[in-house]
Amino acid sequence: MKVAVIGGGAWGTALADLLARKGDQVTLWAREAEVVDGVNQRHVNDMFLPGASLAPALRAEGDLAAAIRGAETVVSVAPSHAVRPVMAEAARSLDRSQPLVVSASKGLDPDRLERPSCILAEVLPHGVPVAVLSGPSFAWEVFQQQPTAVVAAATDHSVAQRAQRVFSTAYFRVYSHTDVVGVELAGALKNVIALAAGILEGLGLGFNTRAALITRGLAEMTRLGVKLGAQPITFAGLAGMGDLILTATGALSRNRTLGVALGQGKTLEQALAGKPAVVEGVNTTRTAVALGERHGVELPIAREVANVLFKNKPPRQAISDLMERELKAETR
Repeated sequence: MKVAVIGGGAWGTALADLLARKGDQVTLWAREAEVVDGVNQRHVNDMFLPGASLAPALRAEGDLAAAIRGAETVVSVAPSHAVRPVMAEAARSLDRSQPLVVSASKGLDPDRLERPSCILAEVLPHGVPVAVLSGPSFAWEVFQQQPTAVVAAATDHSVAQRAQRVFSTAYFRVYSHTDVVGVELAGALKNVIALAAGILEGLGLGFNTRAALITRGLAEMTRLGVKLGAQPITFAGLAGMGDLILTATGALSRNRTLGVALGQGKTLEQALAGKPAVVEGVNTTRTAVALGERHGVELPIAREVANVLFKNKPPRQAISDLMERELKAETR
């Protein structure tokens, strides 16, 4: 199968490497010339996945039209804020046979408050099948071929199963799903809670606090998801609880790492300085708060994370304000 992976970050590179080792003919599109040269000449992506010796068959391309030409599967892995312009340009080069397009971006459009699959539905030709891929999956561990389980979702189950077959290997197990709304929202919103978890760690707080945050964060994610049409059970699965646990506790999490720096007293600008990779939770926090306000959903954790990120609120004060809110039943 000929596959185009659009986005040369850590996750896009890991997925491209997985598919190339599976035997597919894979082209990785990257905006950065140094990424293209590194993959083609030395089989490395030192900018976004340093230390990984990539499949020799994997090729990189800086020309988007050339990368997509003839592809049977196109994997969209651009950062959430770039999905619209990148995939609108890519749409002009799609083969008329309408390849499967799989969105693997974990975020929300910060301008229109939209999920990536909604953007793809707008910019791709009518009738192109779209699936989403999400779940607990650090790029580095996928590259290392550590056993990983994720979920592929599409409103048409046969499309989800098609994506499932594309990515499944002996170490990368893919489950199918039809709740696209839930899978995408869970994959985006967990980054907000991971930022909060990092802040707690940076403050030196312990396991009690982290357990409370993760549990109430999951409730918050579910509350917004259900309001937007998701199935609540989705948030108890791989895309929800699974990815939340990984991102809020794993040392490889960029969102958690950023939160740690904030908890230790750095400003957002200081914490992000010198980091080439996008930390999706920053934009998603702002978007989640806006969605909550639009739909009348209470998101106290997201709101306080936003206050720390964008209003320089002291993290300890944010925690105090969360703990001292009006008492209520757990299921409300």
